[in-house]
Amino acid sequence: MSDQSPTTEQTLSNLLKEDRRFEPPAELAANANLTAEAYERAASDREGFWAEQAQRLTWTEPWTQVLDWSDPPFAKWFVGGKLNAAYNCVDRHVEAGRGDKVALHFVGEPVDDTRDITYAELQSLVSQAANALTDLGVDAGDRVAIYMPMIPEAVVAMLACARLGAPHTVVFGGFSADALASRLEDCQAKVVVTADGGYRRGSASALKPAVDEAREKAAAQGHDVEKVLVVRRTGQDLGEGGWDDAVDVWWHDVVDSASTEHTPEAFDAEHPLYVMYTSGTTGKPKGILHTTGGYLTGSAYTHWAVFDLKPETDVYWCTADIGWVTGHSYIVYGPLANGVTQVLYEGTPDSPERGRWWDIIEKYGVTLFYTAPTAIRSFMKQGREIPDQRDLSTLRILGSVGEPINPEAYVWYREVIGGGKTPVVDTWWQTETGSIMISPLPGVTHGKPGSAMIPIPGVSADVVTEEGVSVGNGAGGYLVLTEPWPSMLRTIWGDDERFKETYWSKYSEQGWYFAGDGAKLDDDGDLWVLGRVDDVMNVSGHRLSTTEIESALVSHPAVAEAAVVGAKDEDTGQAVCAFVILRESAASQADDDGEGDDIVKSLRLHVRKEIGPIATPRQIMIVPELPKTRSGKIMRRLLRDVAEHREVGDVTTLADSSVMELISAGVSSGKGED
Repeated sequence: MSDQSPTTEQTLSNLLKEDRRFEPPAELAANANLTAEAYERAASDREGFWAEQAQRLTWTEPWTQVLDWSDPPFAKWFVGGKLNAAYNCVDRHVEAGRGDKVALHFVGEPVDDTRDITYAELQSLVSQAANALTDLGVDAGDRVAIYMPMIPEAVVAMLACARLGAPHTVVFGGFSADALASRLEDCQAKVVVTADGGYRRGSASALKPAVDEAREKAAAQGHDVEKVLVVRRTGQDLGEGGWDDAVDVWWHDVVDSASTEHTPEAFDAEHPLYVMYTSGTTGKPKGILHTTGGYLTGSAYTHWAVFDLKPETDVYWCTADIGWVTGHSYIVYGPLANGVTQVLYEGTPDSPERGRWWDIIEKYGVTLFYTAPTAIRSFMKQGREIPDQRDLSTLRILGSVGEPINPEAYVWYREVIGGGKTPVVDTWWQTETGSIMISPLPGVTHGKPGSAMIPIPGVSADVVTEEGVSVGNGAGGYLVLTEPWPSMLRTIWGDDERFKETYWSKYSEQGWYFAGDGAKLDDDGDLWVLGRVDDVMNVSGHRLSTTEIESALVSHPAVAEAAVVGAKDEDTGQAVCAFVILRESAASQADDDGEGDDIVKSLRLHVRKEIGPIATPRQIMIVPELPKTRSGKIMRRLLRDVAEHREVGDVTTLADSSVMELISAGVSSGKGED
């Protein structure tokens, strides 16, 4: 790379080249749900294309207008149409004679704790829960908070709310009482649905005490939760003062005894379906509002298209938690609207032993598998011996979600888990977009490790400069969505101005959506998401993507996972600091031989060779783990604190807060310095 600073048009640099290509399997391409003509059809009549996708749903009243964009950025989709989300996810499949089909293969973390729930059984459960919530005072428009482990009752509670037209806000069960309280207060939740606890790594983890604490904190802010509906999952002791008869109600007392008959009400397409609070918020929570008709259309269409879903034969498994948007769109609403059979797993990938996920795939004959790059890299760290002992031959499509997947993890995923033949769909989307925006279509587009490829049919995206000019192939910039789409967020709950400022102000003249991701178009015109713009470093005037340097590090055979941050530097403005987890074989070798310093030097040279001298890390730390939230996102701000020798910030959202102590101890000892 030249020593000259990049021009403003070259907003983000991405220097890695990827020459590997994987063509769609011939049989899959021949029978694909979508073919290449879908791109042309959607481009020539975008609204007509989306109207066609909305016909996947059952509407009680038809819409009179596909899109009302008269008051941007406030969109209305399928204007005048009415439907019920729960009816579309459950009842209509039973009415069509598919009631005996399994909807959920539930697998609890304790071994042999399994349940198969058919669509007919799910209909009864959802109806009972809807009747019970009604008896607890929940009406259409009331908000219900759900703070649950990954058990069937969590899905039932979401669908029961949708049946009643009561917007739900699902709060991830790993969040603190403070985080829960702020959400209860912000959306003024009337009822909380929770459990005594859930199972995590072999032990019962309490939930109800956090709800009690959150309810007290919300009350101190002037909001009273009226009822708490509690599932008995673990049977653990709730402790002294852990039950309030005036507020707390057992699920088995009121739901199990409720009528299985319930008539769902049709709601306007723009009726609020749920509020999802974005993770990592500081200060006032940011509640993303999704409505019913457009969101359900988007999640059902993308699930069918991107995974080439054959609902009669496929068994689908998304490993996300319902506390994240992936669990909303690709466990509950999209898959169930499509009538699929899917796996719902409560626990962690390595409990009670490290092959648990692969055992589940083998047992249930999973064909479509959707997980996060951080999970894939953790399996890379363990090596291929564990998955190689299982029969994973039923898998026909693999998906990746949550962050850009580095090329080496992509290839490992495809080769080891997919048997060297299974396409990988690397999907880009956000809480705010509601459904997948950019992804390969497995029967149409070839796979390119690390690239999300191109927008799916019906979606319009571009990579532009600061001034809003398309960068063209071979250049980087800001990723924008240039046309409205059905599953788009409608506003931030209770704060229209913040909605406009956060997502629409940067390119307000053009009317484009921008949520903070940088991207590059390669020489083929394929799109690479580079991560958050604020995760870009400025090294001697060169703007470098942390994602790219992480990918270079992980392409080294000794490295399982890496996180890169930019730290202040007197000479270069910012310097590259890397935190690296070694693969188990490499780590034990380094310990045996005392060659930690040699590995650090080897990694620095490797990055220099792969990218260029400008990207060479100033410091590489060999660490046992990285700081991650329970959803698997790396908390780079904490690593930046360490790299800049500051006091480490709030660690309450980490899955394991002790990780930061280990990392900080390593830095203070000088381990990993070059």
